[in-house]
This record gives sequence, structure tokens and C-alpha cells, in this order.
Amino acid sequence: MNPTIAVIAPGAMGSGIARRLTEHGAVVPTLLDGRSAATIARARAAGMTAADEATIAAADIILSILPPGEAVALAERLAPALCAVPRKPVYVDCNAVNVETVQAIAAIIAPTGSAFVDGGIIGGPPAPGDAGPVLYLAGPDTSRLGMLGELGLRIRVLDGPVGAASALKMSYAGINKGLTGLAAAMILAADRAGAGPALHAELADSQPQLLAKFERSVPDMYAKAYRWVAEMREIADFLGPDDPARLIYEGMAGLYERLAADVAGEKRDIAALDRFLATGKADAAA
Repeated sequence: MNPTIAVIAPGAMGSGIARRLTEHGAVVPTLLDGRSAATIARARAAGMTAADEATIAAADIILSILPPGEAVALAERLAPALCAVPRKPVYVDCNAVNVETVQAIAAIIAPTGSAFVDGGIIGGPPAPGDAGPVLYLAGPDTSRLGMLGELGLRIRVLDGPVGAASALKMSYAGINKGLTGLAAAMILAADRAGAGPALHAELADSQPQLLAKFERSVPDMYAKAYRWVAEMREIADFLGPDDPARLIYEGMAGLYERLAADVAGEKRDIAALDRFLATGKADAAA
């Protein structure tokens, strides 16, 4: 029989992973109640099937792939169904949450009798012709997830307890998405002060690789900013209450919240960022 790998939910990453799984023969149910027409269409295009909580709980593996602020609620929602099924799945939390949060999710799943694995995804959604992101796994039950590699996913097992994969994700995202936020903040500050063109020229001269990264990562961030708000707060909590660096990520959460509102509204900040990033292209065209 084909393995059943439930994926919650069919966002960009979830649907991309679901497509890779279905291409390799897996059955991929998901929860679609209350979702938008666009989300339902994306799920169907990825080969996902609509299911209820009982069907999700009966899967071989459940991959939770959500905005981090929704991860605990999903575990709470599925716990009664997981208690009811006689054959228990492996529940894998793949979300960008801090160590304490993933341990809290593990504690919700534990009374159901289901195995729990800590996961962290690094990289963009799978696309045709590429290897896709890496799914890092940690915890005592990772050996039960070998089939994910056979189904087209790149998995790497960490030698560590539940929390190790989330710690890696927090650290990596803190650097990668932190740099994107730092660039956006300083580009906007330079633009307000009339120093945008000079900043672009200096970056092009002294930091061309960094500028090239920002030309890719900043526009790519616009549609994701709303999801990164909670992730920045998770990173702040990962650093802990006594680490002064947590203030950096609390500030980043506020920045991404503002940018998300701008994306949905007047797009003034987005226009300023686009002007800055287009400077080099305009100069080359001239």
C-alpha cells in the first residue's frame, strides 16, 4: 500500500512538499475546512486530498508545516483524534518555533501515544528539477521517518534530543532572515534621509555579494513578511529573556509587521525598497 503522509497545511512550503510526496506515490491528506478558494486550488494542484481530523490521525506520518503562531493550536486540535486511533502516526513538527515551544508541542502529543519528532526546514519549497529544502530531524523516533527520504524529501538526522532541529532552524533563520530585515530597515532609513543612491553605490563598490543577496532576498520577503512576525518573536524567545540580542528580534518582528501592513496597504515602504534595488539595473541600462 502507498504510504499516507498528512501535510498541514497547503501553504507554499506545505504544498511544495506535498507535490514531491505525491510524485513519489504517497497519499497526502490535509485539512481544508474554512480555507480560501486559492488555498484549496493550491492543495488540489499538489495532489493533496481534503480530510477530517480522524483521517489525518490515521496517517503513517503527520507533517505540521504552518506559520509558527499556529503550531501549538494544530497539535491541540489533532490530539483528541490521535488519542482515538489504534495505530499511532509519527507527528513531526516542522515549524519555525523555539525550543520551549516545540517541547510544549511534544507535551501535547505525548498523552496521545503518538511518536513525536522535532523538525526544521531550511531552504525554499521544492520545485521541479531541484533537490528541494532540507528537513532536519531530531529526537528518539527519527528512525521511523526513513520513508520520507524514499519519497523524495531531503532529510538529515541530528544527533540530539527534541529541540535540536528547532534550535538549528532558529539560529539559521536568525541570521538569514535577520540580514534581510536589517537590509530593509537601513535601506528605508537611508531613503528617508536622502542617502539611498549613495548607499547603493557604496554597497555595489565594497559589498557586491551582499548587495546581490539583498536584490534577491528583500523582494522575496514581501509576501512572507506576515509569517515572519511570529518567527522573529520565536527567535527572540529562543535567545532568552536575559540576552540583550533578543531586542534585535523583537524589533525585527515589529519591522516585518509594518512591512506586512504596507504590502496589504499603500506599499510606500515597498516602493522605496524597490526603487533602491532597481538602482543598479537602471544604471546598467543607461
